Amino acid sequence: MNRVIVAGGGAAGMMAALAAAKKGCQVLLLEKNEKLGKKLYITGKGRCNVTNDADVETLLANVVTNRKFLYSAFYGFTNRDMMELLESAGLKLKTERGGRVFPASDKSSDVIRTLQRELEASHVEIRLNCAVRSLLVQWPEGSGGEIIADKKKEKKPRGICTGVELENGQVCHADRVIVACGGLSYPSTGSTGDGYRFARACGHQVTELSPALVPFCAAEPWAAQLQGLSLKNVEVSISQGKRTYYKEFGEMLFTHFGVSGPAVLSGSSVVAKQLKKGPMILSIDLKPALTREQLDQRLLRDFNEFRNRQFKNALGQLLPSKLIPVIVERSGIHPDCQINAISREERERLLDLLKHFTLTLTGLRDYREAIITQGGISVKEIDPSTMESKLVEHLYFAGEVLDVDAMTGGYNLQIAWSTGYAAGNSCGETEAEAEQGMQR
Repeated sequence: MNRVIVAGGGAAGMMAALAAAKKGCQVLLLEKNEKLGKKLYITGKGRCNVTNDADVETLLANVVTNRKFLYSAFYGFTNRDMMELLESAGLKLKTERGGRVFPASDKSSDVIRTLQRELEASHVEIRLNCAVRSLLVQWPEGSGGEIIADKKKEKKPRGICTGVELENGQVCHADRVIVACGGLSYPSTGSTGDGYRFARACGHQVTELSPALVPFCAAEPWAAQLQGLSLKNVEVSISQGKRTYYKEFGEMLFTHFGVSGPAVLSGSSVVAKQLKKGPMILSIDLKPALTREQLDQRLLRDFNEFRNRQFKNALGQLLPSKLIPVIVERSGIHPDCQINAISREERERLLDLLKHFTLTLTGLRDYREAIITQGGISVKEIDPSTMESKLVEHLYFAGEVLDVDAMTGGYNLQIAWSTGYAAGNSCGETEAEAEQGMQR
């Protein structure tokens, strides 16, 4: 029976521990917090968007970074498998707009409680308030812990992971170790980059890290005037120069510092690297269901109905009240101008503004507001079928610590479930190991 240690009790860690236990392993799950799933608890605004009810190819299409790497993991443990696991354990699920899957109770705590019951039923030993300080690795004699490279300069296994050392100095030995410590997002939940530190100590490359699925900061001071305004069914695009990097339809939100909301958050993952090169333009089509010509006809009807009103009082049927003062100011039309005095040229400018309402994106908010971390352990150094390190034998990585990320909609949690399962499932004893154990 293989002894397996899982470092991290979040989504990937719980799944890894459960999968390993179901393969007959003796599993110890170590969590630095006072409870399991602390970050999972706040996902989906406390409702927990468990996964997305789409086919696997659609899941892969929504992966932003290194989607090919996830092919084996996604097919090895699918969204359907995850839904079946939870439902067979007694948790009712529901599917909402965009294929987003939630617990029927709308309580993320029910997801965590269900997984914890499964872990306990599978005899996983859970230790809370138990942080890992470092990994134990046996190096080849004479290597001095240095990377061994062949003539092609490819990294080869240079050691074997044999366990972990805890913060209290205690040493825990194991046949397999799975690191599922999360990234840097929401550090208050314990995601403080421990997994990256462990990986670097073993010679792994960690790619550039950035907050992702995170709100944007905007340059325009009037954005703060719109704080709290949510726009539904708008189309947003993000561009730099003549190139458009991102386009999405959905909901967005204005904040005191800039913009947020589902349609905008996904954009942060797509343009994060490009944004570091300079400001980008967010363009909002406030009426995407209408062509420019149709919107013009709508304006003409409203203008005819309110022809004796002042411009500032004539847009109430077209726009949210909070947005009207900003639109009026940016249109260049005097607020007190009577509707019947507005020229065709002024109406054309208004149409441009409604179809291309822009603001300047200057940067991203920090990890405290980021749903996930972009970047992580280079997947070139990880076996995509098992999540085992190609540099250190018997060492596995799963979840956000890897350089993989996806759009909003349950896709990132599916990454956690699938990679966690791949790591845990592959920790089961091989036939050769089982025979050796019997001989011992």
